[in-house]
Amino acid sequence: QVQLVESGGGLVQAGGSLRLSCAASGRTFNSYTMGWFRQAPGKERNFVAAISGSGGRTFYTDSVKGRFTISRDNAKNTVYLQMNSLKPEDTAVYYCAADPHTVIVLTPSRYDYWGQGTQVTVSS
Repeated sequence: QVQLVESGGGLVQAGGSLRLSCAASGRTFNSYTMGWFRQAPGKERNFVAAISGSGGRTFYTDSVKGRFTISRDNAKNTVYLQMNSLKPEDTAVYYCAADPHTVIVLTPSRYDYWGQGTQVTVSS
């Protein structure tokens, strides 16, 4: 069982930055692929970024490449999402999720554990 708690969301102007954190419980954190997803009102939950258990592999959706960076600190059981050059279209609830498989996948249904989400609002 893995419990995930996100933090770091908030209101920021376009062009600004935020760093989201996701703290995980459990002693096998480094065996999980970790992902960030986001869901805007009335829309589906979509993949944003993911990182392998060791941190050696990352993957991003095209719309955030070059602006967002996913990282993890396995000693602290925490995964981060650094978001720069934010745009109003980045506004959403951001969720972190854990997947016990080693292959990075983009499908939300493959992730077994989810946090409660943190709101990110980017004003124009």
